[in-house]
Amino acid sequence: MLLVIDVGNTNMEFGVYRGEALVGSFRLMTDANRTSDELGLWLCQYFQRFGLELGQVEDVVIGSVAPQVMHTLSRAVQKYVGKTPLVLDEALDPGLPYVECDSDERLGPDRAAADIAAIAKYGAPLVVLDFGTATTLDAVSREGVYLGGCITAGVQVSIDGLFQKTALLPRVELVKPDTVLSTTAVGQIQAGAVLGYIGAIEYLIRHAKEEIGQPDTKVVATGGLSRLVADNTELIDVVDPQLVLDGLATGKTGQAAGQGLYDWSQKDADDFRRRKQSPYFAGVKEWAMPDVK
Repeated sequence: MLLVIDVGNTNMEFGVYRGEALVGSFRLMTDANRTSDELGLWLCQYFQRFGLELGQVEDVVIGSVAPQVMHTLSRAVQKYVGKTPLVLDEALDPGLPYVECDSDERLGPDRAAADIAAIAKYGAPLVVLDFGTATTLDAVSREGVYLGGCITAGVQVSIDGLFQKTALLPRVELVKPDTVLSTTAVGQIQAGAVLGYIGAIEYLIRHAKEEIGQPDTKVVATGGLSRLVADNTELIDVVDPQLVLDGLATGKTGQAAGQGLYDWSQKDADDFRRRKQSPYFAGVKEWAMPDVK
């Protein structure tokens, strides 16, 4: 089995794969104050719930945008799973090809993994939306090349900011109201935040598709609020809640460009030699790693 962990700014999502099938998943808050033993015990409890054994885990892959929890999480995996996790962070590129440009910036592992999984599952061209703490939009060409994207605050962040910065406005539940016009403060905030947010997403999708220049571009959404938005717009074609987990888990990562699974750095040499034999990465056409002294 393969254990994959998507570490976001707000939540950590754990996924357990047997072959290509996701057999269980669960979420924990991303909390830097939590100890490795707390994380390990939660992991044990959830494995018991799914009727699985930690001893069956052959590999662990972590994609993280929250470095403040990585020492504790990695230690928990080592203590309770008995494996050294492969960590995708700013030092380890999952192999998404980028359009030629002046910038050498690369996507975070969650966005790269989502894009790679979306290409493998739905083809290209694509617009990939991830509704998390931040909302991100990525554009992928017909050739599977990342063209660019945009980032905006997630709707929950916007509502929380409004509540924190105003004296009298209440915190409200994320619910789509029936009308734009309301006679209550709660209804007016919900209309502005939720309906306004959906409208903003529709604007970004339309213009992204125009810039890609492909009218048949498929729009794929993932993340906690993807269903709320997708149910209220005709511009999102697919909602795939496990897109990031699939991107971290799949052995086909990077195949769209004929690349290796990862752009390995010096510190990954020993881990590379062990994991190259893993059956979960058997589908990779070519393993690329610089010479190691």
